[in-house]
Amino acid sequence: MDLEAVERAVARLHEDEPAFDWVGVYLLEGDVLALGPFRGRPTDHVRIPLPEGVCGAVAASGVTEVVPDVRARPGHITCDLDTRSEAVAPILAPGREREGPAAVLGVLDVDSNAPDAFGEREVEVIERAAAALAQALAPEPPA
Repeated sequence: MDLEAVERAVARLHEDEPAFDWVGVYLLEGDVLALGPFRGRPTDHVRIPLPEGVCGAVAASGVTEVVPDVRARPGHITCDLDTRSEAVAPILAPGREREGPAAVLGVLDVDSNAPDAFGEREVEVIERAAAALAQALAPEPPA
């Protein structure tokens, strides 16, 4: 697990994408997501049980979720009152992209203070970043 690479990727997304006000990685630890590297305002939500909130739901399903208006999504966990939209992509173990939730290593969570901030381009950027993060987070094969 290369957390320095994850840190660099999170920082790059936060800096390069103007609509991305908060970018973070939650790592799956059993049935709980634990906050890893992030950029943006600090959050009290450092541990999220599955399948709570958008992040927990994505980790449980293994499927990206885009929320145009977080205030309208039942079960949304409010980390920052300024957040208006959110996109969360699963980070799937390399080579297991099609195997669903059993392949989830964590999630890439991106929040925006603008409503409906995540169009096709932004979602593609987030999903590509999640796929790249999988390489950094994949467990080392046994020697």
